[in-house]
Amino acid sequence: MNSIELAGVGMTSQRTRERLIQRLIDQGISSQAVLDVIRMTPRHIFLDQALSHRAYEDTALPIGYSQTLSQPYIVARMTEILLSGGPLKKVLEIGTGSGYQTTILSQLVTEVCTVERIEPLLKKATDRFRRLGLKNISAELSDGSFGWDKHAPYDGIITTAAPQTVPEELLRQMAPNGILVIPVGNGQSQDLRVLKRVGDSSEFDEEIVEKVKFVPLLGGLSR
Repeated sequence: MNSIELAGVGMTSQRTRERLIQRLIDQGISSQAVLDVIRMTPRHIFLDQALSHRAYEDTALPIGYSQTLSQPYIVARMTEILLSGGPLKKVLEIGTGSGYQTTILSQLVTEVCTVERIEPLLKKATDRFRRLGLKNISAELSDGSFGWDKHAPYDGIITTAAPQTVPEELLRQMAPNGILVIPVGNGQSQDLRVLKRVGDSSEFDEEIVEKVKFVPLLGGLSR
């Protein structure tokens, strides 16, 4: 990936990115680390070229296979919440999608493990990781409702698709004092929830943050 492609021109330029950052600040995003990473990450490369000129709008955009690139505000909000308790070493992401959220996380935590059920999306995402030189990401074609037991436990888990209830497997794979940020609900109503494991017990403190709208968390694989 050449420097011009990364830097962007016109509607993908740094000036356009700065306008997005200001919108995020206006909406209450306060973590300077999160804002800096979003500012420097070329969101336009996570979209097909026909949509790249819309990359720095604060909106969700289609990436094919009935999936979306999440709204920047939601990416920033979920990332800020995930990191609210301090630095994290190992994070699990459910739903790699385009790889944008993964890329943001990889610049803020030590290690990211990510699973995706749609093989063509995972292939495109891992190609982007290679082109960006990101070396702290492990990716797997897998049903996200089962998490990724091989690399558990996780200090943080973030889900970019909404189950109707919180999967028990994700709770089981959380490290002591771990945090889970997850949208929960059906197609009509979803809440962004934060669950924090109480020490190494089987108890969790749960908070509902705000209303959100995500694609549903589906089972099975799609090749």
